Amino acid sequence: MSALTGLRVLDLSSVIFGPLASQVLADYGAEVIKIEPPGGDSTRYTGPAAEAGMSALFMGSNRSKKSMVLDLKAPEAQEALHALLKTTDVFMHSMRPQKLAKLGLDPVRLRSQYPRLVYVGLHGFGEDGPYAGLPAYDDVIQGMSGLADLMERQTGEARYLPTIAADKTCGLVAAHAVMAALFQRERTGEGSFVEVPMYETMVGFNLVEHFYGMHFEPALSGAGYPRVMAPWRKPYKTLDGHVCMMPYTDGHWRRFFAAVGQPELAQDERFATQAQRTRHIATLLETMSSYVTQKDTAYWLQTCEALEIPAAPVARMDDLPRDPHLQATGFFVEKQDPAMGTVRFPRSSVRIDGAQAPIGMPPRLGEHTQQLLREAGWDDARIAALQPSVAE
Repeated sequence: MSALTGLRVLDLSSVIFGPLASQVLADYGAEVIKIEPPGGDSTRYTGPAAEAGMSALFMGSNRSKKSMVLDLKAPEAQEALHALLKTTDVFMHSMRPQKLAKLGLDPVRLRSQYPRLVYVGLHGFGEDGPYAGLPAYDDVIQGMSGLADLMERQTGEARYLPTIAADKTCGLVAAHAVMAALFQRERTGEGSFVEVPMYETMVGFNLVEHFYGMHFEPALSGAGYPRVMAPWRKPYKTLDGHVCMMPYTDGHWRRFFAAVGQPELAQDERFATQAQRTRHIATLLETMSSYVTQKDTAYWLQTCEALEIPAAPVARMDDLPRDPHLQATGFFVEKQDPAMGTVRFPRSSVRIDGAQAPIGMPPRLGEHTQQLLREAGWDDARIAALQPSVAE
């Protein structure tokens, strides 16, 4: 029995933000029912696929779920949704709030009908601000929250991170917010309305270190943590490749400077303390790079191990499934599917009492529609009366 066994989640969200959040809940044992329109989540068709509608992006954020197809514009489909809501603990959606009332899915109405329901709105922006109701996507939120500015300040060019950082970060925040609301329900017996706005979530994420001197009044500096914005903060070029090295403490730097034959640099007023190194971080990292480039990668890995300085080679994404540590910890799981053959998943990194969550296949579009409606008390005739694309 997993931590959330017995919990039922209805997830009307799409793309990555919401589906990743509900996948976390599924990893912990919740029954997650993915409610999809007849055409399915758009990610079903994004990236390579061994079967139509089961593409790479969909596989990455929808494992261990069930799929139910409902065209919620139809009154019969809304009745079907309510048949499931009677036994649901968490209701999630990523629709713009102004569309909810037309579907009878606004939080006031649903919470009055189902007092124990944890209702989760995955929004672009908080409902009490001037941006409320605006559409939001990862690229837009990366730009608005300061990430593109940080990239420009480091590299000279405004860029997005080469990962869907906003969707994934906000998905993880949403998952822990849901669990906090469920814990509150255990104490009060009542559900709640949980709002997770992407914009505010990512601004908070970025300002953990980058609010910096703006914590104070008057501000002691502008926003931005200099160490992580320095252009030289990147893998260091060696004679035959690159190495990731991070001397950080006073001891690390003393040992590094001694190893490169410049022990006096550890006493240089620019580098002698953590505070001074932060002020002169660009010069420090450029100085370090000039020594690293003189030796090969193997030399620096061996040297850093001896000096107890954190270091690692640069891994290629394609090589991660062969990483010995990931293999030893069982991080990648292979599943056999009758139609697609062998498919591979990265699993949750979390262990509870040493146990890892089991991995289930992502569902085909509408795979569980009939089963779930029968469990809700609908007979075959009523199920068949739904639109054919829904009942199949």
